[in-house]
Amino acid sequence: MQAYLQWFLWLPLSGFITSLFIPPKKERLISSIAFFTIGLHLLGTLVFTAVWGLSGFPTLSLKDAVLFGSVGYEYYLDFVFDKITAVYLLTGSFLSLLVVKYSRYYLHREEGFKRFFCTVLFFYFGYNTTIFSGNFETLFMGWEILGMSSFLLIAFYRKRYLPVKNAVKVFSVYRMGDVGILLAMWMSHHLWQENITFVKIANYELVHAQLQAHGLTGIFISLMILLAAAVKSAQLPFSSWLPRAMEGPTPSTAIFYGSLSVHMGVFLLLRTFPFWGHQFSIRVLIGLLGLTTSLITTGIARVQSSVKSQIAYASISQIGIIFMEAAAGFENLALLHFAGNAILRTYQLLVSPSVVSYLIREQFYLRETGNPFFQKLVPKKIVTAFYMLCMKEWKLDSLMYDLLWNPIKFLGQKLNFITVNRVIAFFTPMYLLGLLLTYNPNHIPATLRPYLPVTISLIGLIMVFKAFSERKNVKLSWILVIMNHLWVALAISFNEDFPFGQIHIYLSGIIVAGISGYLCLRKLRKTEKHVGLSQFHGYIQKHPGIAATFFLSCLGMAGFPVTPTFIGEDLIFTHIHENQAILAFFVSTGFVLNGLTVVRIYARVFLGPNVKSQYELTYRSS
Repeated sequence: MQAYLQWFLWLPLSGFITSLFIPPKKERLISSIAFFTIGLHLLGTLVFTAVWGLSGFPTLSLKDAVLFGSVGYEYYLDFVFDKITAVYLLTGSFLSLLVVKYSRYYLHREEGFKRFFCTVLFFYFGYNTTIFSGNFETLFMGWEILGMSSFLLIAFYRKRYLPVKNAVKVFSVYRMGDVGILLAMWMSHHLWQENITFVKIANYELVHAQLQAHGLTGIFISLMILLAAAVKSAQLPFSSWLPRAMEGPTPSTAIFYGSLSVHMGVFLLLRTFPFWGHQFSIRVLIGLLGLTTSLITTGIARVQSSVKSQIAYASISQIGIIFMEAAAGFENLALLHFAGNAILRTYQLLVSPSVVSYLIREQFYLRETGNPFFQKLVPKKIVTAFYMLCMKEWKLDSLMYDLLWNPIKFLGQKLNFITVNRVIAFFTPMYLLGLLLTYNPNHIPATLRPYLPVTISLIGLIMVFKAFSERKNVKLSWILVIMNHLWVALAISFNEDFPFGQIHIYLSGIIVAGISGYLCLRKLRKTEKHVGLSQFHGYIQKHPGIAATFFLSCLGMAGFPVTPTFIGEDLIFTHIHENQAILAFFVSTGFVLNGLTVVRIYARVFLGPNVKSQYELTYRSS
């Protein structure tokens, strides 16, 4: 039965590739391919699950293609099928088919009809990659595909300001979750001295023995897993991104943020429970996080004026309860709760336009009063204070900006001395000198060598800080992202001795994507006089070919799974030692900000209202 696991991934991928070659005007054919692909996937799911159940519900594991191998390291794809995968697969295939059927009529004659169905099939491929993943590397592939498809669907109405702006906001929060996955993968390699699979993690004796000897390492990995899960499932303090994601079409909000994508954090916790379940402090922390999120978001949901925001916060509240169930070890209850919540939220979002229309007609005839018992029981000042906090959503959005993004922008603005000419005149010779020393390490003093990796990676991080905060020169921002990758490669080259072919794999994707993106910006600059980062320009309407090429370049720079950069990033982390937490933090933060910076460049240059529009434009984001 293991051999059939690949079929669940290749089917949606083949449907996505086929849809790319269909002319946009053939709506019936495009929707039929999506409906047939997911319908066949659902049928195969039902048959496979029935046969699996008759066989006694065994745990199936398949080690697939080895993408890269070296001494002491192997990067391979691994797939697993158990009851967690079965529940997520059945729920996901059923709801995806329902949404695809709904979308055939909802998006009829919409300008982005083909784009929507292609993105949904791409999302469905990423969803299946995630739930079938048998190790962290395979899970991270699906994780990244889900994040990018989320960005594309939120920005579906790409000629409008708010959808594009909120898409960048949501993607920026998603990238914070990527830090957790990257650092968990890094420390996991050192803990197990191999590319560990989830099947091996389910071995109680093996995990218990490792955690007894490496308690702090286990706590660190568990905290990083919790960070990734909290971000993906919009738990506190990251809850504010989910209502912002409702800018996309109603079908995409139903399938993404009401049902499947938002429950990926729960999936990560359930899949890794055999590891963090040994640590009582982590279980208490997850339970408290879920309880706090559930209480606060319940109050926020009750004061929302938008039906989509109400459903979003209500879903977050229920996911908080699922976090509590997972922390308590009630795996079956958590799976049942996931399926019920996903189906309910999908139904609510799909019928929300009709419900709003009905309530508008009825509000003049029905008047609801408050709960007098509750009002008498709790002092009025407390009720008013809680109401005002919920109205302001507990300032979660402002909290994220004040504690995270504003300090990064502040640091970047202090680096105004970095210009294109100075990068060429000062940093390039420094880099060439460092590159020369990597091939002649005998010229480096022994006392200086241990400090070189952290120092060089810090220089790369400074580059990406400036790239992230740059508001004028788009070419400078793009060049600095390339420079960050180059400095990271140089830092790891000084860290330990290993074949330089591994660095070349990493840099091959960066160089090709970097040159391609730079040529796109240069060509666009020759045609359009104004290309900056202080506003959205909407050039995709006039230059769709350049926009598509630049988007592929952004995927290469961000380390997307279809590029060699993705494998290279994992190779980079294998050469960071267990006691080099600062170096790992600098490198992972640089990777995250790199991806966010290139997506921001793409959004500002190519998406949003066109600068030559006759309507008034917003020149700066709030």
